[in-house]
Amino acid sequence: MKKTILAIESSCDETSVSIVENGKTEICTIVNSQIDIHSNYGGVVPEIASRKHVENITIVIDNCLKKSGYTMDMIDMIAVTYGPGLIGSLLIGVEAAKSLAFIYKKPLIPVHHIKGHIYASNLSNDLKFPLIALVVSGGHSELVYMKSDYLFEKIGGTLDDAVGEAYDKVARVCKLDYPGGPVIDKLSLLGKDTYNLPIPLDDDSFNFSFSGLKSAVINLVNNEKQRGNEIRINDLCCSFQNRAVHILVKKTIKAAKKYKVSNIVLAGGVAANKQLRKTLFEKCDLYNYNLFIPKIEHCTDNAAMIGAAAFAAYKKGIYADLSLNAKSTVNLYKEFNND
Repeated sequence: MKKTILAIESSCDETSVSIVENGKTEICTIVNSQIDIHSNYGGVVPEIASRKHVENITIVIDNCLKKSGYTMDMIDMIAVTYGPGLIGSLLIGVEAAKSLAFIYKKPLIPVHHIKGHIYASNLSNDLKFPLIALVVSGGHSELVYMKSDYLFEKIGGTLDDAVGEAYDKVARVCKLDYPGGPVIDKLSLLGKDTYNLPIPLDDDSFNFSFSGLKSAVINLVNNEKQRGNEIRINDLCCSFQNRAVHILVKKTIKAAKKYKVSNIVLAGGVAANKQLRKTLFEKCDLYNYNLFIPKIEHCTDNAAMIGAAAFAAYKKGIYADLSLNAKSTVNLYKEFNND
């Protein structure tokens, strides 16, 4: 039986609404990004983000319905990101979703943001289990083991900065545009690995730590400036990215070997990084692993991924009532009967 989900995502600085059928078919997705606004500050300003969500949310919902040709009578359930993220931003999406669920008497499905990123691949591929998911973005760097559909076990995560956050901070010290990830990725292809930077947390765990690598770049830039030396930005970007990508791929492959899986998912905003995609693909090809990567438009925050995850949650009987609240931090594994 076909189930049509209207999904809302507002965890950071994108106001997004999508209509998704059966977690696979994306009918329409609208994303209103605030990047142009926050680039003036070199990062997301939470207060500004939440105010823009207030301005945009009803417009984006209306635009999605109009563009799709759907009415609320054709919607079976409402899904929303309830956490983690910026609390002020999350609240706007959650309250909008609860209002729609109440007014139109639709079931409400809560979706964890990271689960949305993982299930973004299901919009273009059929995920195979068991699998290891590498979720990398401005706020997350995690390795997740999934024995079966919508069953999650976190096996590693960042101890400090997320990798996308490290990219942004390195870009800032190098006086590059925000967001830093796409810029560094582009410039690194023009440079050579000539700077002696440390490989971050190269140990036997599945955890990550990018603060040391970030600090090494900041110290290098400051020292070179004090000496009056020219900083070769392209080479520095190449050296930084090589270390970051190396450890992400190394630990992902190691996790796949330990958990004896042949399926790997790359997800999150940093999944759009060309070198990361290329390097992980080459390693998966070497070990005969299946690699699932979302389309570029589904890597960054979007409501389609929330709709995809919500259908899997629906099949597990996971719902929320109107007491649902936004949570800036939330356990990926214990909420809502394993949601």
